[in-house]
Amino acid sequence: TVYRGRDTVLDRIVAIKVMDPHLGKDDEFVKRFILEAQATGRLSHPNIVNVYDAGEEDGLYYMVMEFVESITLKDYIIEKGFLSAEEAVDICIQICDGLAHAHKQGIIHRDIKPHNILCTPDGRYKLTDFGIARLVDGASHLTKAGTVMGSVHYFSPEQASGHAISFPSDLYS
Repeated sequence: TVYRGRDTVLDRIVAIKVMDPHLGKDDEFVKRFILEAQATGRLSHPNIVNVYDAGEEDGLYYMVMEFVESITLKDYIIEKGFLSAEEAVDICIQICDGLAHAHKQGIIHRDIKPHNILCTPDGRYKLTDFGIARLVDGASHLTKAGTVMGSVHYFSPEQASGHAISFPSDLYS
């Protein structure tokens, strides 16, 4: 669940992502949540939602992130009906800029889809939800070989077949 909150020290609005308490008892979910915080926390780019803090309090895991006044790209497309070629190219360039930054940090998002892209009123597009991201350096392998992760309508052929993924898998999505 994501809440809107206030950072009282820095006096700013933030988004607070809280893991469902019953999932906090599942080591796999906790590892994924921590991986998401670590992966996203390494990134600082105008087209990626910033993570400011993460932690655990009395078994409740949370992540404090940049609050983005926005709607998802999915909702924007539904609301608008269709995008002009120029607007689609602008969105793609912004998302590719964010992905290029993540890829330089060794992070594959693995779930690029309109639901995970936020659209701000000033025309900025930001990647969010690195919940199933993979660190290329091999430090975190939470997915068994042959396991399929991602959203079926958007993932790459190699994801669909359970094969190894790489940076181009994100670009395909």
